[in-house]
Amino acid sequence: MAALTPLAYLVVRAFGGGTERVWQVLWQQRTLDLALRSISLALAVAAACVVLGVAAAWLVVRSDLPGRRAAAVLLVLPLAVPSYVAAFTWIAQWPGLSGFWGAFGVLTLVSFPYVLLPVAAALRTADPALEEVARTLGRSAPRTFALVTLRQVRPAATAGGLLVALYVLSDFGAVSLLRYDAFTTGIFTSYQATFDRTPAAILGCVLVALALVLTVGERRARGVAAVRGARGAARQAAVVPLGRVRVPAALGVLALLTASLGVPVYSLLRWLLAGRSAGADLGDLASAAWGTVTVSGLGALLTVALAIPVGVLAARHQGRLARGVELASFAGHALPGITVGLALVFFGIRVAPQLYQRTPMLAFAYAVLFLPLAVGAVRTAVAAAPPVLEDVSRSLGKGRAATRLLVTMPLAAPGVLAGAALVFLTCAKELPATLLLRPTGTDTLATELWSNTEIGAFAAAAPYAAVLLVVAAVPALALDQFLRTGSARTRRGEEASR
Repeated sequence: MAALTPLAYLVVRAFGGGTERVWQVLWQQRTLDLALRSISLALAVAAACVVLGVAAAWLVVRSDLPGRRAAAVLLVLPLAVPSYVAAFTWIAQWPGLSGFWGAFGVLTLVSFPYVLLPVAAALRTADPALEEVARTLGRSAPRTFALVTLRQVRPAATAGGLLVALYVLSDFGAVSLLRYDAFTTGIFTSYQATFDRTPAAILGCVLVALALVLTVGERRARGVAAVRGARGAARQAAVVPLGRVRVPAALGVLALLTASLGVPVYSLLRWLLAGRSAGADLGDLASAAWGTVTVSGLGALLTVALAIPVGVLAARHQGRLARGVELASFAGHALPGITVGLALVFFGIRVAPQLYQRTPMLAFAYAVLFLPLAVGAVRTAVAAAPPVLEDVSRSLGKGRAATRLLVTMPLAAPGVLAGAALVFLTCAKELPATLLLRPTGTDTLATELWSNTEIGAFAAAAPYAAVLLVVAAVPALALDQFLRTGSARTRRGEEASR
């Protein structure tokens, strides 16, 4: 219901002018152009992120890549870079960067960890026996990777690719700064250009439909369940020597880190040094940082609380109800923050004025926007918990609810915490909904950064961007640790179940 509230508002507004108006907007050439441009960008970025994420995950988990432990940590940090910050830093270095390829490059560089993290977790828990059998049958390492390893990580890779595609569909900051006309910019322009909100609501409904198509496609590509091999993966896979490609692989990872982290950090440092003579108001900076931590923390808690029942249902049941509930949870993630924000402004003014411009309303907006991030984490973590342990608990007289609480959730805890960390850092980066719904007198790092960037005060914006990166980097680093802990705990649980 949380994810469907803004969608219900969009449907009411879209059909408020009658079905004839809906068809009029849908059949405009601009609507078709926006759909094609948004879909092409989302699919291109998702495909690139799947390739980069799978390759990078395999290198840091399975290979003898030099410095792979440090690389595993650093490759997670692009998640902490907001898309609009990355776009700004690249434009600051290369002012001519714009259009499809500019948006494709920037969004790929900040989104590939959405694939890397779940694939790395899948590689740590996958059964190495299947790969060993393939090698003993004479299959080369590349052929074993293509025929066995990729099938094992396919569910995680497709789930990560879906999150990337939905993130690109709903992104507003990067595409607007890079002057790429997508659905989000079209909706924002429609809201600004006229008092009639109907065309923007219709475009928002189309965006939700595109997200549902992507979600259904991801479920088909993911398959019924992960390929897990014989009985659990209690052993860790042997490290694969890279041989002659060791140096090129290391250079490739270094180039990826330079583009995704080096350029933003260098650009921010340059602006920090340029503006150091003016000084930064430490009180305002600390207040914005505290506001970010507070609203993002509450948003993450509410989102995970709503995601746990959905994730458990999706992991343990394959019926139509489970599929329908999971699909519904993805509806809000496709909506741009500006649309969710305005929908909740309407809801707050008309239905719940006591909640308008209050922290609970903003936390609810975050839950609507980022529920799929937590649902995916919970679903994956619960699915990795051995069902046989639940059967043992039930045979000892524990009820279904007690079994889930005492057995399943402790095993899934690292994955659930990883989902909470992912939601927290995404809330910290969210801009449009925060601008519309933040409590009066509350500023966040994102809103202060945007306010200064809007007036061209790049040196003044740099301290807020730098602190935002630090705040977001903490949960980003925690994600990798949570997933490592979850992998080890899953192996111990599977070993005990045997």
